Amino acid sequence: MKTNLLPYLKMISFGFLRNSIGMSMILFLGLFLGSCGDPSEISDELLDGKVIFDPSLLNPESYLTSLRHPNPTAEEASRPVFILCHGYSASTFEWSEFIDWSEDTDAYFTSRVLLGGHGRSYSDFKSAKWEDWQQAIFDEYEALLDAGYTNLHLVGSSTGGALILEAIAAGYFRDKIPPKSVFMVDPIVLPSDKILPLIGVLGPLVGYTESENTEGEKNYWYTFRPYKTLQELQEVIKKVRLDLQKGIELPAGTYLTVYKSTQDPSADPASAVLIYQGVSPKSQMNIHMVNSSLHVFTRLKYREDPVSAQDWLNQEQTFEEMVEIALSR
Repeated sequence: MKTNLLPYLKMISFGFLRNSIGMSMILFLGLFLGSCGDPSEISDELLDGKVIFDPSLLNPESYLTSLRHPNPTAEEASRPVFILCHGYSASTFEWSEFIDWSEDTDAYFTSRVLLGGHGRSYSDFKSAKWEDWQQAIFDEYEALLDAGYTNLHLVGSSTGGALILEAIAAGYFRDKIPPKSVFMVDPIVLPSDKILPLIGVLGPLVGYTESENTEGEKNYWYTFRPYKTLQELQEVIKKVRLDLQKGIELPAGTYLTVYKSTQDPSADPASAVLIYQGVSPKSQMNIHMVNSSLHVFTRLKYREDPVSAQDWLNQEQTFEEMVEIALSR
């Protein structure tokens, strides 16, 4: 994986709004002919229903280091802790392959955070604000600090990356022990779907959109996405773009590594360019453009298309580098 941002520089003139009027009309017609309001029936076999929910809600101590090891020894408190944050409409499952890959290692701890409002029913998802999503990250971070952990590493995929960037820009880590590393996999700053900025206008006409999840994904990702949650997504990534324009300074001693798929169907590859241009100091940052057509390429289970040898290699190399960086800091 090599960093080469030059091919993506021309993407950031905010030309993603070109032809927005024509596209919005197409979307309007498609949505208007679809359903409005909320889904009339949500099967209990879906995450959106009232039966399936994220297992971290039932057994949080199996997911959060702050609960699993609330009284660490001095040696344990100095071990790296990966705080793993998933993306919009996903669940803790998004980082399960890193947990499996780690195979109960004693070299570091893992904490899988369930974003606020996620992994629950459709109504819970619909009512949550992006600040609620983010608060779950803060809760675990502060719980780890209170328990005495000092070697913290934040990992965010997709919207998880945007939420971490927003926290840095807002000064959340001032007067706290900052993370030694921040890793982002396909962080979304610019959406590949150029219609998302129009959701505030068109969303109320429809109420929700329906995603094309595979049968396996339906247990771990929302099939029905309320337009209010898409508005929240648009609001937070727009805020992050404005923060990047103003400049985001990394905390002293925090090293940022971004892994960005070159053909991401959800998060425009130009997101990596905006992060590179807007974050400082450059000496604390590295960008990897990854040869992949997947969004969150580190999650390979339940994909619709066959997973290639390159996909497995990308995952392996990313996991290895994350651990190598964390253990060296």
